[in-house]
Amino acid sequence: QVQLVESGGGLVQPGGSLRLSCAASASIIGVYTMGWFRQSPGKQRELVAHITSSGNTNYADSVKGRFTISRDNAKNTVYLQMDTLKPEDTAVYYCNAVHMIWNYWGQGTQVTVSS
Repeated sequence: QVQLVESGGGLVQPGGSLRLSCAASASIIGVYTMGWFRQSPGKQRELVAHITSSGNTNYADSVKGRFTISRDNAKNTVYLQMDTLKPEDTAVYYCNAVHMIWNYWGQGTQVTVSS
């Protein structure tokens, strides 16, 4: 069983930045497709960004040019750098790892963008 632990969430003003981290309990970062999802009250969980085992990245249109996903295989950690944050980015952010039949989720970290 793989565990994913997110950190780095918090309260930030509009226009500010945060970096989320997702630490995996096993050496999966270079094998699994790692993703960040978010969910705000009353809305469905949505994909924010993902990075494949080969390093290809994909972003939701709403975050392109503002968010960057990256990984450190040696640290078994995936990051989400979030810049120019907007109030509509407020949500619980979840880390996800998927490979073939295996699919794991973290517990989520709250990001609140407000003045």
